[in-house]
Amino acid sequence: MIKKDKKIELLAPAKDKITAIAAINAGADAIYIGYKKFGARKSAGNSIEDIKDIVDYADKFRVNVYVTLNTIYTDEEIVFVIKLINELYEIGVSAIIIQDMGILEYKLPPIRIFASTQCHNNTLEKIKFLEETGFDRVIVPREFSLEYIKNITNNTNIDIETFIHGALCISYSGQCYLSYCNGGRSANRGECAQPCRKKYSLLSSNGDIIEKDKYLLSLKDLNLSDSIEDLILSGVTSFKIEGRLKDSCYVTNIVAFYRQEIDKILDKYNISRTSQGKSFVDFEPNPYKSFNRDFTNFNIDGKRKDICTKHYVKSIGEYIGVVEKVENKFFTLKKGKKLNNGDGICFFNEITGELQGTLVQKSEYNRIFPQNIKDIKKNIKIYRNSDILFEKELKKDILRVINISAKIKITSNNITVQYKDEENNIGIINKNINLEKSKNGQNSIKTIETQFMKTGGTEFKVQKVEIDTDENYFIRISELNELRREAIEELRKIRRQNLKKEKRKSEIKKVKYPIETLDYRANILNKSAEKFYKTRGVQSIEYAIESKKNISDKILMTSKHCLKYSCGLCKKYFKNIKNYKEPLYLVDNNKKYLLEFDCINCIMLIKNYI
Repeated sequence: MIKKDKKIELLAPAKDKITAIAAINAGADAIYIGYKKFGARKSAGNSIEDIKDIVDYADKFRVNVYVTLNTIYTDEEIVFVIKLINELYEIGVSAIIIQDMGILEYKLPPIRIFASTQCHNNTLEKIKFLEETGFDRVIVPREFSLEYIKNITNNTNIDIETFIHGALCISYSGQCYLSYCNGGRSANRGECAQPCRKKYSLLSSNGDIIEKDKYLLSLKDLNLSDSIEDLILSGVTSFKIEGRLKDSCYVTNIVAFYRQEIDKILDKYNISRTSQGKSFVDFEPNPYKSFNRDFTNFNIDGKRKDICTKHYVKSIGEYIGVVEKVENKFFTLKKGKKLNNGDGICFFNEITGELQGTLVQKSEYNRIFPQNIKDIKKNIKIYRNSDILFEKELKKDILRVINISAKIKITSNNITVQYKDEENNIGIINKNINLEKSKNGQNSIKTIETQFMKTGGTEFKVQKVEIDTDENYFIRISELNELRREAIEELRKIRRQNLKKEKRKSEIKKVKYPIETLDYRANILNKSAEKFYKTRGVQSIEYAIESKKNISDKILMTSKHCLKYSCGLCKKYFKNIKNYKEPLYLVDNNKKYLLEFDCINCIMLIKNYI
């Protein structure tokens, strides 16, 4: 179901101003970025001044800028957050992304409000509640299948944003407390220590070792490029790339890739995008050439699959080829891709199974001389996780331009220059000037056309120039250039004046919350959030885990990733399995976690075990 009244948005991450501008130039319709506090990635923060600079640049292309304020706040912090929201609105930020409902108890400017995936928007009832409350958009969990997304869009009118690319959290967002349990660093406060990327052992109740020292909670990266058309047809309007800790090269490549993929679908169905301008890239975008732990479509098709990267957590990159022969200092590949001097390569150790890597010192005539050849064996698969030439291409400036047209009217004593953009904004300069007839005739018309086709390195590209003149006149090049610059600046001025940013559709309303009892997993940390829920029918509230000293016997993670399935122990999917005495335990440095399996809903729970 395509929502014909909706435009499609490609939403890119930005950790800083450099990355934000790179994302915009590569073709993003919107970016999301963090303030220096209160974002779910604490180490990716920016000042108000930098965010203002980003907004000013984004406005040129009608690119939206969203600020992540999606942590939970203390009573002391929330007052500052309200002040911050007003500042963000004043500098032109398009929306804020939130988790903490406490801020909705305050008077807010008419800035759009998006419900972060940290809100655990995991049911139709919750999403309906958010829509009726006054949210403008809901970011749905990565765990949703395409069928469930259709169920949401068929039964609501709210904008739906979904992740399409990047790292996968093993837990439902907002429902992971493992980092806080391990060292007091709360994921819901933007301080996740990523315990999912550490090694664990899986044990049975009687001590049998099922898996030893593996990355059992580490998942492949998400890639839904093959599902873009289905998602658009299902009613999704915003497509989000994960990665607010990623650098500008990563963002440039991935944004350019999805720009191409999405544009194919938009052209097919004659759908518009939310921003303006066309990006010109000089490289062939390839997601495998940027950081990735191999890719999965996760649960989009509703099919259970093993998505664990138990032997590695670092980037595996792109597949290059199979080792054909190993000599003392070099190896050769069986029809492999070309490697370059300085490339990083990796492979799985034949004995340990672990991913290890080295650098290419020299590559010539299919002979690759690595820095370390010790563990490279015949028939091993080689991957490239750093392509030095490709990375150089990514660092080049990308041109993004807005198409405009020019009309020039010339009389013996007057010149009028008009530039018009695709929004029908018009910049006009009128200058009285006494002109003499040209001795070159048609050549003067060609000179005028050439000068007004130029845009002087601005964000505009002239598609055509119409010249209306009663005679061929001689005009100095310097005068033409001055007229062009003034007319372009006038068009910019008019575009700024006519920029209309979408505001929040409605005031915050009080509607009944679908659940009457909330435990610590509702992540309520302040009195304002408590008031929000109580005035909406919630009878019993337990404060967030971050407020507690004793967190024994708590569920620390709720995950679609199932270790019984990953280890071949699920009776639903495997036959003749080895039976281990349950419950099963996850062990890390003498810390022990109890595993529970909700097989009806196909969910794994990790609990604190004392």
